[in-house]
Amino acid sequence: MNISVFGLGYVGAVTGACFAELGHTVVGVDVNRGKVDMFNAGQSPIIEHGLPERISRAVGDGRIRATDDTEDAIATTDVSLICVGTPSAPNGSLSLVAVDAVVKQIGQALRKKKGDHTVVVRSTVLPGTTEERIQPMLIEASGRAIDSGLEICFNPEFLREGTAVKDFYNPPFTVTGSIGEAGYAVVEAIYDGVSAQSFRTDCRLAESVKYLCNAYHALKITFANEVGRLLKHHGVDSRQAMEIFCEDRILNVSRAYLRPGFAFGGSCLPKDLRALLYIAKTADVALPMLSQLLASNDAHIDMAYRMIADGGRDKVAIFGLAFKPGTDDLRESPLVALAERLIGRGFEVGIFDSHVELARLTGANQEFIDKEIPHLERLLAATPDAVLADANTIVIGHARPEDVAAIRAVAAGRRIIDLQGVAELAALEGADYQGMCW
Repeated sequence: MNISVFGLGYVGAVTGACFAELGHTVVGVDVNRGKVDMFNAGQSPIIEHGLPERISRAVGDGRIRATDDTEDAIATTDVSLICVGTPSAPNGSLSLVAVDAVVKQIGQALRKKKGDHTVVVRSTVLPGTTEERIQPMLIEASGRAIDSGLEICFNPEFLREGTAVKDFYNPPFTVTGSIGEAGYAVVEAIYDGVSAQSFRTDCRLAESVKYLCNAYHALKITFANEVGRLLKHHGVDSRQAMEIFCEDRILNVSRAYLRPGFAFGGSCLPKDLRALLYIAKTADVALPMLSQLLASNDAHIDMAYRMIADGGRDKVAIFGLAFKPGTDDLRESPLVALAERLIGRGFEVGIFDSHVELARLTGANQEFIDKEIPHLERLLAATPDAVLADANTIVIGHARPEDVAAIRAVAAGRRIIDLQGVAELAALEGADYQGMCW
């Protein structure tokens, strides 16, 4: 394919050279004449392992050239990749000056070109930018419409400086967000030769994935460094501890827990986190990120309360009270905290949890509930139908299949606040459904 790459920095230079190596014909575009001249001389404008030889070889084979002429690049290619920088402003916002300039230039050049053209944004931009900012700007500048001579996509890059060439050929996955249906096939075609799982999404979701990845990478580094500071103080080699930690592929390094839903609770996580923070405080070791976990968890419970309260003070039926399904452990359950808040604010509340029987609660479990909700006995319902009677708001903390069936039967005209993520309830007609994080 004939591809133009706008921006010959760390992303654009690697992207262009690697696509040329895959057999495409590439035109690099940059306003910096020095970069253009270096490219055309077969030299890399950046330091990146494996890149100089690829650029030199591609130039020699006639697979890649560079220019500062946008009209020339658009006229001779069918796909344009926008790889210009989006630097951070002092207030944390992104500067889209370069993106805006390139989009307008591409649009104006498309007015003079015959034939279809696909524009693929690879610059990192916030969710909604491609659809809400780039699309109208490009349509206006080009005089074209989506699916009528113009396709617009967002395709995030996952290239790390120092290993960018390796990352290009071995990405974790390829994500394509497209505004028009035809855009997906175009992007997938240019990646022919790169073996990776491919996902088709809308642009907003594709833009979000890029930020999730980088935020999580920062989170992991910070976690390792914070526990490293604490363990060093206690004479523990944190490198050895983390080596063992990472051997757990079931919970630690896995998909486990990485599913948006309700808050955490139980007898272990809050207690052990507080203990860790306590010994850090006594040792005068700062753990800023870990110290905010409980506050963040409380904010999640606050959000659930607001979702319920925004619908008025109707009777509320809560499915689930234990901190997770399959147990009767109520200690530090976020559902207990939510129920307690609703009761304290004057809501009429009914609760059903098939695993919770007051007569069987003992020890610390009973002491906790006696302290938090001493009048729980009159709130617990014996059956799903009983708790649903006269309840206009249904809160799903965790529900069994038979509980979901009972909810479906009476859902019409009622509000459903889903903290669990029950897919079949989201599609119900006649119910006011709201998901916790979706």
